[in-house]
Order: sequence, then C-alpha cells, then structure tokens
Amino acid sequence: MGVAVSGGADSVALLLLLLEFRERLGIVLSVVHFNHKLRGKASDADEKFVAKLAAKHGLEFHSASVYVAEKAKKERANLEDAARRARYDYFRSLAESGTYTKIAVAHTADDQSETVFAHLLRGTGLAGLGGIHPVAEPVIRPLLGIRREELRRFLRARKQSWREDATNRDTKRMRARIRKNLLPLIQRQFQPAIVEHVATLAELAREDEGFLDALVEERVRAAVRENDGQTRITVNDLLEPWKIAGFSTECTEDTEETEGRVALSKRMVRRIVESIKPRDGQFGAAHVETVLQLARHGRSGSSLALPGGVTVRKDRNALVFLAVENVGAKTLEDAAREYEYRVDLAHGEAKVNVAELGCVFRLRVIDWPPKRGETSMDEAVPDRDRLRFPLVLRNWRPGDRLRPLGHRSTHKLKRLLNEKHVSRWERDGWPVLTSGGELVWARGFPVAAEFAANERTRAGIVIAEEKT
Repeated sequence: MGVAVSGGADSVALLLLLLEFRERLGIVLSVVHFNHKLRGKASDADEKFVAKLAAKHGLEFHSASVYVAEKAKKERANLEDAARRARYDYFRSLAESGTYTKIAVAHTADDQSETVFAHLLRGTGLAGLGGIHPVAEPVIRPLLGIRREELRRFLRARKQSWREDATNRDTKRMRARIRKNLLPLIQRQFQPAIVEHVATLAELAREDEGFLDALVEERVRAAVRENDGQTRITVNDLLEPWKIAGFSTECTEDTEETEGRVALSKRMVRRIVESIKPRDGQFGAAHVETVLQLARHGRSGSSLALPGGVTVRKDRNALVFLAVENVGAKTLEDAAREYEYRVDLAHGEAKVNVAELGCVFRLRVIDWPPKRGETSMDEAVPDRDRLRFPLVLRNWRPGDRLRPLGHRSTHKLKRLLNEKHVSRWERDGWPVLTSGGELVWARGFPVAAEFAANERTRAGIVIAEEKT
C-alpha cells in the first residue's frame, strides 16, 4: 500500500498510524509524494522532508513533480482543481502500473466538513452533499472520521514534526476562509459539533446517492436504446420513468407530475449525457432543465447543444443524444453527408467504402435464379441487364423518386422515408443506387419495380451493407 504524504500534519500522522498497525492489517507500506512546484524552495523542502521520513522508517519512496501553475494556465483551469487532477492522475498511474493496489490519503473529518460547505456555497445537489468518498479506487481515506486536532495531539505525543503549508492560511481561497472564518463562527455561535454533524450528513447523502444511482442505472438500461452512435429514449419513458415496464407506479398514478418523477427524470438525463460526452464540460441543473423542456414542449426537429460535446434533438416522440467528437464540429443539420461513388462491376463485383457513413457496400453479380442462401428476397435484387452503366452510389437528394417493387406508383423518397419513420437526421446521407440518373435501389426498400429481377432474368446484383 502507498501512503500519500505531503509533509503536513495529517499525512504524517496517517503514515505513523499505519506503521503502528501494519502487522495487524497485514500490509506492506511505501511512501508516495507529489510535488506541485507551487511554493518554490518550500515545495522542494517538503519533498526532502518526506523522503527523509520514508528513509527513517525503511520505506520505499516514490515521488513525482509537475509545475501545476503552468499546467493550470495552459488549460485555463482553476489552480486547485489542476493540482488535484495532477496529483490523482499520478496516484492512478502508480496503481495501473501495479506499483500499489491501494493508496491511502489523509483527508479528515475537518476536510469533509470544509468540502461540503464549499459545495453548498457554490451550489450543489445530493451528490455534492456526499462530499469526500471514503473509497474512490485506488484511493482510500481511513481518517475521514478523525478530527484534525486529534492527529496533531497524536504527533506531539510522539515528538514527530511536520511541515506547514503557508497557502493553507491564505484566506483569498474559499477553503481557507471556510476553515478560518466560517466553521469557527458556527462552532462558537450555533453548533459546537458542526464538523461531526456535517460528516454524518455526508455519509447519509452518499448512501441515498448510491441507492438513487442504482435506480437510475436500472431505468436507463430499460429505456435507452443505442444504435449507430445515437442514444435514444422516448419522451414518455423520460418524463414518466415510473411507468417503464416492470416498475411499480402505485404511488404516482394520482398525480400529473410528482417531485419524485421529475427527480428521476433529471438523473436519467445526467446519466445519459455523462455516458456519451466525449470531453469535459460542466453540465449543470439549468442544462438538465432545458433538456426536459425540449422533451415536454419542443417541436420535432428542434435541438440543443450541451456542454461536453453533446447534442440532443427532439425526434417526434423521442429524444436523440449524439456526441460531437471534435471541438467546433458542425452539427448534423449544418454538415449534410454528401457523397457520390461510381460503381464498376466489370469484374463481377465491386466494393464501395463510404467513409461518410462509416460503412462498406458490396455489390456482386450472381447467376439467376440465386443460389440458396445468397439472398433472402427476390425483390432486393436488380436485373443486371436492365441497368445502364456506370452505376452511381450516392446520398439521397430532395426530389429523388422511387417506385419500389409492389407499389403501383412512384413516390418521393422523402415521403417513403417518412412512412418508415426514418428521422431527418437518420436520412442525412441515406444511400441510394442510380442507373442513368434513375433510382434503382434505396436502403431499406425493395428494388425499383422497373429494374427488379423476374423469371426472365439471367443475372442479378446482390447489394450488401457492412459496418467498417
């Protein structure tokens, strides 16, 4: 097990406590230090102090350093957030490399209270009230129930020194103001046991959050469908998640919209977005509400851009969530997938790689009647001798018309797609095959009647689509 030691009192106390209990716990200890390079020589002195402490107790020592201030500036990130991410990235790298299975860090009950108050002041929900988690693999926090002053008494009794970080007293930072001003005020004038009470609140909030997470996971798994990079949920399933098959609705049937239902709907939106977003982005309560408003009142075809590279669109009675992989990428409405490929069947077969759709079309000339298993429907096979070459595989265009085999008259392809309930985003790039400018075939439809194979056909063309 690695013990994260900054040199401060809490982490030094954690190390000494684990040294005392290591035989009883059956653990092998090493020391881990991360130098943020934020305080110049003082930061380097902290590292030397921790290295000497590890050597004194005969422990293996691992360290790393990052100029966090430069990293935060480059990423345009909050300094404390950048420091925390860099530190925990290092901890995870040690675990992933197999150096440690666990890394213990020294957060205390006081740290827990400060964190919960910081979340409250910034604005938070139940997850934020949960504060610091005791276990967040590979990190464990065995001191979350211990007060900071108890650890200092423990160190003094053993005549063990520690390092003080002057930035912890810098009241320009919110956490320092909470520690030095807010909590002492509450302890003096309102509740002496505020730290213990907040720690209990955080524990209860984490328990409730865990239950709700499991409930949301089950509801999302039952309601959400994923296909071709799209995540889809019907409006009814999102707004009335209690009514999804297999779930009791007895407590909600008498009300039009209960607080519990709305809470579950909001969590489902968060879960869907968090599961697909391709990059970081602060997805807050206001964004969740706009998604629900789109579900309730939005017109089919309307859409929203969400933080983290996600777009959500209303498609008739459903919401469709899509990840936009690249920063600044156009939405599908602005970037129609247009393509046109000539098909050469001179050698009896052709392979057309349509990068715009992420698929490959294979066309093959076969003797007619087809051999068993080569095609499942005669109506899907055009007669080679009725075609005029070269053939062209392209995206559908407004004005395209098709008379599928079995239809009495020609129809606009747009109408046929609407009748099949193909959304306008799915239609984008929809593949068709033309011969002399006339539609021979369109994905999902029988071949055009005038080109279809019949009893006089000597050779047909099988069209198959595969994902790349």
